[in-house]
Parts: sequence; C-alpha cells; structure tokens
Amino acid sequence: MEFNHRPEIRICFVGDSFVNGTGDPECLGWTGRICANANKKGYDITYYNLGIRRNTSTDIANRWLQEVSLRLPQEYDGRVVFSFGLNDTTNENGQPRVELKKSVENTYNILSVAQQLYPVLLIGPAPYAEQEDPDIKQRIIDLSQQLALVCRELNIPYLDVFPLLEKSNIWIEETQANDGVHPQAGGYAEFAKIVENWNAWLNWFSR
Repeated sequence: MEFNHRPEIRICFVGDSFVNGTGDPECLGWTGRICANANKKGYDITYYNLGIRRNTSTDIANRWLQEVSLRLPQEYDGRVVFSFGLNDTTNENGQPRVELKKSVENTYNILSVAQQLYPVLLIGPAPYAEQEDPDIKQRIIDLSQQLALVCRELNIPYLDVFPLLEKSNIWIEETQANDGVHPQAGGYAEFAKIVENWNAWLNWFSR
C-alpha cells in the first residue's frame, strides 16, 4: 500500500525501552523504522522518540503531557503512539513494580486525556526471553487483556503484540543473545512490520 503525499505529520512515541529501541545497533528500534518507511512513501514525518528505559505506566502518566505538548503545537497535525506495560509487571523488592489495578488506572487516565488532544494509538507490552519469575508472563497477558478493555471503552485502537512476537524466532533468538530483554535490529524490524500491517496505523495515512 503506497501512501499519497500529505502535509507534515508530527508523531510522539511515548513509552519504555522498547519504544527507545534499546539494544538496536542501528539506533532505530521499531519506531524509527516505521517512520522512515512512511517518509519513503511520501509523508513528511517529524518523529519524536520519548521512550525511557525502565519507565512504568506511573512514570509515563507523570511526564507524557508536558513532553508531548512541547512537541505537538496545536497548529500542526500531531499524533501520539503510546506503548508500555512490561516494566509494570516486573518485580522490585519481591512485588510487581505496579499492581494491575494501578496499571489500568494509569492507562485510562493517560488515554482519556490524550484522546481529547490528539489522535492516539496504544501498543501493548512485548515479551522477553529471560524471566526471573514465571508469573511475569501471565501478568503481561493479563495486563494486555485489561489494556484492550480500556481501549475498547475509550474507542482507541489497541495492538496486542505479545502473542505475535512470542512466536517470532528472530525476536526470541536476538533477545536471548542480547540481554534477555531487548532484541537487536532484526527483532525490532519484526516489531515494525507488525505495526505497519496494523489497520489502525495504515488508517492514519489514508484520511
């Protein structure tokens, strides 16, 4: 599908280390790749990566509005892609860093405000290969299901990447060969392909 030329679009990607592209020797991650490909198809994308390593939904709830507002003045076509959740489910001092109920509350608060200001998408947490707690996988699945419910209530598109990336040999192999959490270029290319084939992403460029 070829995108027709459109005016400048500014997109903020807000989230954690996967948004940041940590581990990618090409320093693109999935976010840089999908924007580069959109540019190649005729769009003038101004791309802001607001991914911070170890950020939870609580961290993002505290920072996103100020950071995004500075980058998306009202006179421009500004849009926001959020992606977070894995850090909520990991252990700290024997407990999940953010309890499920609080994660859901954070997500609702973030998205309900964001959608009044910009077109918004949410992409769920990705899997990682080495888990210090076997319960974490189930926590991620449970969280992703709850994020989907929040998005359904708010009528915001949601992409659950967990089951797709969990079946990706490239994602798992690169993650295992790297730091147990983050893939390298091939894994992020897989992530980018999933997003690029998502109708909600494509629809942003077909209006």
